[in-house]
Amino acid sequence: MPDESASGDHGVSVSLGAINPALSNSSIPQSPEVYTEEPFTTYFDEKIAVPEEKHSCFSFRKLWAFTGPGFLMSIVDPGNIECDLQSGALAGFKLLWVVLFSTIMGLLLQSLAARLGVVTGLHLAEVCHRQYPRVPRILLWLMVELAIIGVDMQEVIGSAIAINLLSVGRIPLWGGVLITIADTLIFLFLDKYGLRKLEAFFGFLITIMALTFGYEYVTVKPSQTQVLQGMFLPSCSGCRTPQIIQAVAIVGAVITPHNIYLHSALVKSRQVDRANKQEVQEANKYFFIDSCIALFVSFIINIFVISVFAEAFFEKTNKQVVAVCKNSSSAHAHLFPDDNSTLTVDIYKGGVVLGCYFGPAALYIWAVGILAAGHSSTMTGTYSGQFVMEGFLNLKWSRFARVSLTRSIAIIPALLIAVFQDVEHLTGMNDFLNVLQSLQLPFALIPILTFTSLRPVMSEFANGLGWRIIGGIVVLVICFINMYFVVVYVQGLGHVALYVVAAVVSVAYLSFVFYLGWQCFIALGMSFLDCGHTHHLGLTVQPE
Repeated sequence: MPDESASGDHGVSVSLGAINPALSNSSIPQSPEVYTEEPFTTYFDEKIAVPEEKHSCFSFRKLWAFTGPGFLMSIVDPGNIECDLQSGALAGFKLLWVVLFSTIMGLLLQSLAARLGVVTGLHLAEVCHRQYPRVPRILLWLMVELAIIGVDMQEVIGSAIAINLLSVGRIPLWGGVLITIADTLIFLFLDKYGLRKLEAFFGFLITIMALTFGYEYVTVKPSQTQVLQGMFLPSCSGCRTPQIIQAVAIVGAVITPHNIYLHSALVKSRQVDRANKQEVQEANKYFFIDSCIALFVSFIINIFVISVFAEAFFEKTNKQVVAVCKNSSSAHAHLFPDDNSTLTVDIYKGGVVLGCYFGPAALYIWAVGILAAGHSSTMTGTYSGQFVMEGFLNLKWSRFARVSLTRSIAIIPALLIAVFQDVEHLTGMNDFLNVLQSLQLPFALIPILTFTSLRPVMSEFANGLGWRIIGGIVVLVICFINMYFVVVYVQGLGHVALYVVAAVVSVAYLSFVFYLGWQCFIALGMSFLDCGHTHHLGLTVQPE
């Protein structure tokens, strides 16, 4: 086996035993094919060099070298924005604290994902391929793929809605989907001109989002007192089922499963000698700082959107909105029923209402922000699809073939929906996709906590007792939140046949989550749950 440190190739190893010496003597089974296969190839062939600076506890040059992956995985997508605006319109400023806590939980999980990639040289999908048996591995891949398809549909449809708004309705939704497909594929090949140029392009899109949604924030002028109270005083007085569902949806929108898989892969683009403990520690530190900065920017954008709709449209009625739209000579007044029911908004109607209240500029700037969010998140969704399919299935396809397949899987459903669904009636589909996204969270959270807690995988960088306790609590909380979300959603279906189907699916779903959770708790140190079969799964717990 070649010596990585001597060759200078600090990429992926051909076996887990080559990652850490601890694995060589572990009881993790390794099939003979692992030794004969070519190593997994990362989607990014380029490695960013890290400048050497001795006797420095912190270096801005090194931070700049490690900056990038955090911003790619912290993109605010259209589904997230729609969740934000509905939260503001339904609950005012009361759910801002949920965004704060979700961001903190997201930071914890993203730091685990980055640490897994740095320490092992493998991303999460690759580790799952090596550690889980065939059937759980395939089921896990299908669940993650389903999550990517769901979020991709929201992103593509969000971009199409933005194009429809910017063209004053001249470009239909299906036309916007086709445009999004074309320009996304063009943007995807930017990495051929250098990974840093690609990361700079993502930075440009994030800047557009911050400026456009910041413009709406400054225009609407939300009460800063209410913003701070909502952020730091957890409460939800007077909240009922719709508000609670929105709180749950925020968690799923901020902590997206495909981004955890993506982040663990993106960190492999930096040149780190994993045989050097100091370099690994340094990389973990700078990637954590990168994640902190990126998630802070994401948090600010979420706060902008929620606060704008909380200040301007909380407890507004459709009748009030219709009157304002008619006075402003808006062509979209017909979108809202002329009655006293509470206003409900989505990305499309949200832009229209902003235009009615604050002028056409607010509508078009809103659409530009949605367009930037849609394109950036569609690109990250594509990269996630590459890593997940490549890692779980050990594909040796060409780059074009992989892009074509993963794009088709996500784009075709979005195009069909765009053809047969009116641009004004997409809220129901987005609600369903939010439920789908929320359901998939355990299939990223449980594996990342499991593998970062295993000494055979992480060696001395395995989670300590504190990380295990905090991580276990976060996973349990998110799983229970999602289960509640599903129960509430199923109760609203209102059809016996749908109840039966939902019950069957729920039993299968919960059984798989229980299986993954059982393995996770064993990895966290609860050896009394081990019935003597854990070594068949590759999840061997070694004493501290």
